[in-house]
Amino acid sequence: MPTSLGAIVEALGGVLSGSTETQVTRLASLSNAQKGDLSFIAQARYAAQLSTTHASALVVPPSLQELAAARGACIVTDDPYLYFARLTQWWAALHNAPAQPEIHPTAQIHPDAQLASGVDIGPFAVVEAGASLASGCRVGAHTVVGRRAVIGANTLLYPRVVVGERCTIGERCIVHAGVVIGADGFGFAPSNRTWVKIEQLGAVRIGNDVEIGANTCIDRGALEDTVIEDGVKLDNLIQIGHNVRVGAHTAMAGCVGVAGSADIGAHCTVGGGAIVLGHLKLADGVNVSAASVVTRSIARPGLYTGMFPIDDNAAWEKNAASLKQLNRLRERLKAVEQAIAQATEPRKTP
Repeated sequence: MPTSLGAIVEALGGVLSGSTETQVTRLASLSNAQKGDLSFIAQARYAAQLSTTHASALVVPPSLQELAAARGACIVTDDPYLYFARLTQWWAALHNAPAQPEIHPTAQIHPDAQLASGVDIGPFAVVEAGASLASGCRVGAHTVVGRRAVIGANTLLYPRVVVGERCTIGERCIVHAGVVIGADGFGFAPSNRTWVKIEQLGAVRIGNDVEIGANTCIDRGALEDTVIEDGVKLDNLIQIGHNVRVGAHTAMAGCVGVAGSADIGAHCTVGGGAIVLGHLKLADGVNVSAASVVTRSIARPGLYTGMFPIDDNAAWEKNAASLKQLNRLRERLKAVEQAIAQATEPRKTP
């Protein structure tokens, strides 16, 4: 269904250069855009692509307004990337209207569960005793909402999500397929070369506007709750250990692992494959590079990296062998420095 540029600007703002009647049929990347598509250029350094893209209209920063207007219609805004993000939400709401809510006849709803109006529950989903689903919740096929779990208004649980007993999820959250919230934390006490399970008596508390990627796992706390604060964004295949706290609006990329009782501040980012060891604290505004291993607490905001640079295998083996000798070389260097210092000390006259 085509949409006019005038309708987009009316809904989202920006300054339109060109006809309000210009029709857009699709949102597209700059390189793949064709006639009828709308794309965006976030920064002036990509100006050369103005002459190669086939998009009918562009979202551009003020620095590119003149060049973009010379080739056709454009929407000018201070932050094209943010504008395009909001445009995708508006576009999805316009073109992908959700079906009327219903409870599928194969869903299993316990009589003691509390369902507000407008709740949608898919095939073979299970809502256990005492669970509470607020207005506008959508529960996908084969999803399980455990006993006394609470799901906030307008939260979407995709198929095969598991929300464990007593866990809570806030409003407007998106939980993708395969996510497990509230599995037991990894707690065992050693005893005569065996392991004794520590019952995990806490739960998981998730704030508002949180998005959790596919097959991510968030463990329940041992005594207190694991806490994910408002606005946190978690990618696919992330492991959050028991009693972890993730501060508001922190984002983590795929395959991150956060060990138990780590405390991660607000507005942090953790790159893909990075690991945060247990019981560490990261201050607000800490950014961890991909594949890093955080082995100590970080008290100041900034970008931190902890990885060994990739190399061809032969060179890597030589460097690794050298690293193993660093402590011995350090001790030898200290001994040499002491010997030099002693040799250069002025001698006392008798």
